[in-house]
Amino acid sequence: MSDVPLDPALDPALDPALDPALDPALEVITVVDEDDNVVDEVPRGEAYARGLRHRCVFIQARDAEGRVFVHRRTATKLVFPSMYDMFVGGVVGAGESYDRAALREAEEELGVHGLPLPTPLFKFLYDDGAGKTWFSYLYEVRCELPVRPQVEEVAWHAFLTDEELERRLGTWEWVPDGLDAYRRLRAFRSA
Repeated sequence: MSDVPLDPALDPALDPALDPALDPALEVITVVDEDDNVVDEVPRGEAYARGLRHRCVFIQARDAEGRVFVHRRTATKLVFPSMYDMFVGGVVGAGESYDRAALREAEEELGVHGLPLPTPLFKFLYDDGAGKTWFSYLYEVRCELPVRPQVEEVAWHAFLTDEELERRLGTWEWVPDGLDAYRRLRAFRSA
């Protein structure tokens, strides 16, 4: 053991301000190439700032009646603050599979435990049109448990019928990647 004092700037355990749970920009995520092969692991904030291609999961959650979970993101979100989304989900962490990330994100954002493993539907490359891309795996899950969404993630939520959701597409401000995923999902289901 060294007599040299540890530098809190190098050890999140010694400096709570460096805890990824308190600052999502510090969460380490997987960076991938154009074929979705892992090439690096970097903090989320760095990946976003540098426009590095990474992995995301989108999970459409439906209740026992088949209604879709819809929510408005909090104003403190790193990406697309205060916008509406018809998916729960997020980035795939370093060393994490798409499937594991889908279950983790669904349970975290819905505020439940014991969900069935979300069913994978398809993967696509999202391009924001400004040079930033991410591989996105789309899943679906049935959530028959009472939801308690994370207050840090979700400002408002409701379960909407497909018809109610469609009516709001032109009137609410939706996250662009979620809207793209939703259009792809509709095409997938009608094929």
